[in-house]
Amino acid sequence: MRKEGRKRYVRETKPGFVYFYRGGKYLHRFTAPEGTAEFDRQYWEVMTGKTQEAKRSWAAAIKILRTSDRWADHSPRYRQDLEPVLEYLEGKIGKHDVRRLTAADIYAAMDANKHRVRFANYIPVAVSMIAKEVLRLRWLTDNPAVGIERLKVPKGKKQPHVPWTDAAIAKFRAEAGPLERLIFEIGVGTVQRPGDWVGFRWGDYDPTGDGSLTLRQNKSDMPLVLPCTEALKAALDAAKAALPYAPMPNRFIICKQDGSAMTYRRLAEIMLAERQRLGLEAYDLHAMRYRGVMELAWAGCEDDEIMSYSGHSTKAMVRKYAGEARQIMRARQAREKRR
Repeated sequence: MRKEGRKRYVRETKPGFVYFYRGGKYLHRFTAPEGTAEFDRQYWEVMTGKTQEAKRSWAAAIKILRTSDRWADHSPRYRQDLEPVLEYLEGKIGKHDVRRLTAADIYAAMDANKHRVRFANYIPVAVSMIAKEVLRLRWLTDNPAVGIERLKVPKGKKQPHVPWTDAAIAKFRAEAGPLERLIFEIGVGTVQRPGDWVGFRWGDYDPTGDGSLTLRQNKSDMPLVLPCTEALKAALDAAKAALPYAPMPNRFIICKQDGSAMTYRRLAEIMLAERQRLGLEAYDLHAMRYRGVMELAWAGCEDDEIMSYSGHSTKAMVRKYAGEARQIMRARQAREKRR
């Protein structure tokens, strides 16, 4: 009901629940007490249909995050994953005061994006990261993203990585273009995550002896020296020989035609197009790492030996990849004994 002296269209359904009511609809619930400056600001927004940008807005907070050490410390790939979420938040709540966001609002945003679960689950991650920056500035008294439960990927949408078969590898090596073949050999030969492939520079490659690549993993920050497989060394030497001039050490091995760095997204697009052309789209980029671990397991490597190559932090992940390879190997051994 409307109280005497109360602003037009303002109704209170029960103590503490004050709404903007017009046209037979409750259009907005006020989060600030009547008579305060914040209440007047919210009322003005609803009445005029205009949004007044708060001084301590989410857009301002996101700007602070992007210039922070916290943001700089994350890998380029991780920042690239979060950027679309930051842009989404700027578009949705950029002009709103950071104090107005609640856990219920975050859950609502996640539900609105549940058709893309990975993106939805990045929303509380991004909000929490932003909140940690402005908590230090006393813009917030608590982090609204703490305790937010992540969405689960529906079983029907889970797509396991299909390991590259011998036939698929043979076809790709025989028919793929030079750049695609180089990317492929780096993927299988180094046993690293796709996000790390674009970071290799010619200065990381030591062609002497059997050859090796050095790397500091984006995800774990672990330094690694990776002896090359014969196929990888051959692909690197061929790529280097094909350049019109000796590459500078800081030039990226996987790069655009002008020599500039290639993004992971562009690399993924190139490889998807080539796999589709060859009828091999079932075998994705991450499955190249899977295949590399399987080859190490087939060679008789123990978990610790595989981890020294792949950089996995736990044996559980190694066993996930190597388990299938060992099962196949033992089944073949059993077949020979059975004969």
